[in-house]
Amino acid sequence: MATTVEDLMTKNVLTVEPSDTIGEAAEKMHDANVGAVVVVEDMVRIVGIVTERDLLRAVAQRARAAEARVRQWMTADPLTVTPETSIDEAAQIMFDNNFRHLPVVKDGRPLGIVSLRVLSRWAFDRSK
Repeated sequence: MATTVEDLMTKNVLTVEPSDTIGEAAEKMHDANVGAVVVVEDMVRIVGIVTERDLLRAVAQRARAAEARVRQWMTADPLTVTPETSIDEAAQIMFDNNFRHLPVVKDGRPLGIVSLRVLSRWAFDRSK
């Protein structure tokens, strides 16, 4: 049975760079059918996260998708967890901070992402 976020995380982390446009980030998210992308510098170091909420905020403020950069709209220095973090602890972090996505990081590098949807599915399946 799953006990750590490593057991549940999505391992194929979708990434963008701070210099990418929000339109490019939105397109990647749409194509992959995900609600968040991790922002990395030098292809490895996590510096932020862009979520559906960030994109909604950009649209509401009339940002131009082809011009506005991810660095302007991302959530910088997001809270992260390690692969060894317990599922309960990750869920508590997400609930306490009203997050739907939580990057899983080791040595500053993104290894995965845990979503509220995955945690909900796990909790539902466990309750059966």
